[in-house]
Amino acid sequence: MIDLTTLALLGLAGYRGTQLAVHDTILDPARDRIIAWHERRQDSKTRNAVVALISCVYCMGWWVSGGVLAAWLLVTGTFDEVPLLVHGLEWLAVAGLAVLFNRLDDMLGRVHG
Repeated sequence: MIDLTTLALLGLAGYRGTQLAVHDTILDPARDRIIAWHERRQDSKTRNAVVALISCVYCMGWWVSGGVLAAWLLVTGTFDEVPLLVHGLEWLAVAGLAVLFNRLDDMLGRVHG
């Protein structure tokens, strides 16, 4: 089970990774290519889902937080220490913290980009 300090750090990493994926200018070229790909067939459910994923801090944050948690569990060798369900709950906690940090960021009026 993850201690509170580690959980907070993973939540911050999930928040920062989400900001990188959704807002940071360094990934503008990749997002622009995906938007252009979507515009060629706007009626595609798959393309609509991909665009929704890359533009939503909640959607992207869920997957980024899962990746951050999985990487941490694998690198520290702690993946096999508890049942898989516990890791599912940890994923919810990390994603919840990342979203909380995103909401605080929005509330404070940070300019993205």
